[in-house]
Amino acid sequence: MTYSRAGGADGPGEPDREAAEPTAEPAREAAWAELVATARRTVADGLVVGTSGNVSVRVGDTVLVTPSGVSYDRLAPRDMTGVDLDGRQVLGTLVPTSELPMHLAVYRADPGARAVVHTHAVHATAVSLLVPELPPVHYMTAALGGPVRVAPYAAYGTDELARGMLDALAGRTGCLLRNHGTITYGTSLDQAYDRTAQLEWMCRLWLTASSVPGHSPSLLTPDQLAEVAERLRGYGQRG
Repeated sequence: MTYSRAGGADGPGEPDREAAEPTAEPAREAAWAELVATARRTVADGLVVGTSGNVSVRVGDTVLVTPSGVSYDRLAPRDMTGVDLDGRQVLGTLVPTSELPMHLAVYRADPGARAVVHTHAVHATAVSLLVPELPPVHYMTAALGGPVRVAPYAAYGTDELARGMLDALAGRTGCLLRNHGTITYGTSLDQAYDRTAQLEWMCRLWLTASSVPGHSPSLLTPDQLAEVAERLRGYGQRG
């Protein structure tokens, strides 16, 4: 995970890629700016230390992603880094995050996914060491699809980790990664980030409640979670 640069984005015989997509560049620039702001927010909110997490956003068939080993406060518009859904670099020269397999696995598995946030949040990572699933201590469990599972440990950046993550994500929009951290996704960067923040908060809540001697946290039932899931479908502003 070093600050390094890859070869050219496009191979020989593909000089007109951008010319063929005259409207793509403004959308990518806006998405990149939002991605960088989200990545910096993960640090400011204490969800990652240094460059330990990563963020991506899908624009058409291009996945913009934070580069490997680069401090987020150093990222600029010229550092835009992007790959296609097969992982081939199509934008920029900075090497994409080493966790690219996880990000691409999410986009391939769910066509509705538009953003992915991966962190090493302290409380969530602590929970991943203790249980196979975060107990449903709060109704926001329903916002992630149900009790949040813990994917088995695998080395970072591997296909094995991505496969375990997908299993843990079945029917969910977030999971814990054992001895590692969290991953959430959504239809926007704001939604993916909010799910990450909610997951970390619920992990902190469970750890706090379960640490009281002689007491066990009360848990929500499947019926109670189903009721909340139904109510959440109508939550928020409507145009």
